[in-house]
Amino acid sequence: MTKPRFILTLSLLALLVAGCQPAAPTTDPAAIQTAAFETAFAQINIPTASSPQGEPPAATETPAPTTIVPRTPPALPGTYQTSILNPHDIPRTYVADTCQYLKNKWDPNNSVPGTVVMTIMIHRIDKDATTSDFGSLTIASKDLKRLMNDLHDAGFEAINMQQMSDFMYTNARIPQLSVLLIVDDRAGSSSKYNDHFRTYYEKWGWPVINAYIGMDERPDLWAEHAVLSAEGWVDFQAHGYIHNIPISEGSTDEFITSEMSGVISTFQKYFNKTPIAYIWPGGGFTKRAVEIGTQLGYKLGFTINPRGPVMYNWVPQADTVNADNPFAIPETPAGNPLMTLPRYTDINARDNIDSVRVMGQEAAAYAEQNRAAELEYYDIVCAPTYGPIPSTP
Repeated sequence: MTKPRFILTLSLLALLVAGCQPAAPTTDPAAIQTAAFETAFAQINIPTASSPQGEPPAATETPAPTTIVPRTPPALPGTYQTSILNPHDIPRTYVADTCQYLKNKWDPNNSVPGTVVMTIMIHRIDKDATTSDFGSLTIASKDLKRLMNDLHDAGFEAINMQQMSDFMYTNARIPQLSVLLIVDDRAGSSSKYNDHFRTYYEKWGWPVINAYIGMDERPDLWAEHAVLSAEGWVDFQAHGYIHNIPISEGSTDEFITSEMSGVISTFQKYFNKTPIAYIWPGGGFTKRAVEIGTQLGYKLGFTINPRGPVMYNWVPQADTVNADNPFAIPETPAGNPLMTLPRYTDINARDNIDSVRVMGQEAAAYAEQNRAAELEYYDIVCAPTYGPIPSTP
């Protein structure tokens, strides 16, 4: 039944094909039928380009999906702690953005971990005294010379306030052992700096900070100090306008603002500069004063509290008044470590040089111990947004 029907179909196809052909010079019915049969058979058995003639195309295999296992970031270490500090003076951090902190910390163009700054308050220098007097905060000239030489011999280098600010905010590169020398008050003529500090600038390139009072309007005195400012090695920063009335919890916003902004105005008038640091007169500060100071543009503030040295994102502060520092105002209630930085006094600074060096070394070792974990965390959590940390300086 099947074969005759198939032959009949082919015959009909042959007739249709023949009917579509142009007239030939000679008519051979048998030849025409044979050609039509072959054409129809070829159309039924057309091979595909991707399979052998007469065979169905091979099935295409679908690759198995690749499973991506998410990386789990490691736990970050705690803040470096040290037994050298008073137990009430606890290191505080101030960089809220963990990713930015890690990027600044490990960028090889920045300061290496363990870079430490020893800030020293120099209040009054007596060139004739045989001994220093802590009660009046007076250092004998010979003791100041000894302090400066000991700092240099220990490997310290002095920095200015802009370097200090850049370091504290972004970990910008400074010497690994740095000292910030802050001389409080105007102390009369500029001869004080020429007599006691110019030699260190000329020998070692060391700048000194002058915490300058803004109220005195004697143009000749301002002109003297403006010469030192223009030379670049005496860096003038704000020490209040009236100065002799320390800010306290009872101070009004009006007084705080006039005290902190008044000195800005006189600096701009006589020094043609805007101070970036406020050295709290008498060591007095409050949370409200810190808020107003930052609104006025101050980047840093300095107390008279000898808590210890500072590092990037590491400032020792106290929560409450304690017996070890009964006259030191607690800093943590003010809520801004950058505006309540500690200072050693010049008289006891020499006794702390070695401990500052040790803390820097300990912090460096602690950072290296946790380097791999911090870099892995940064790579997983931070790099997609903050970009990679440079590999070379």
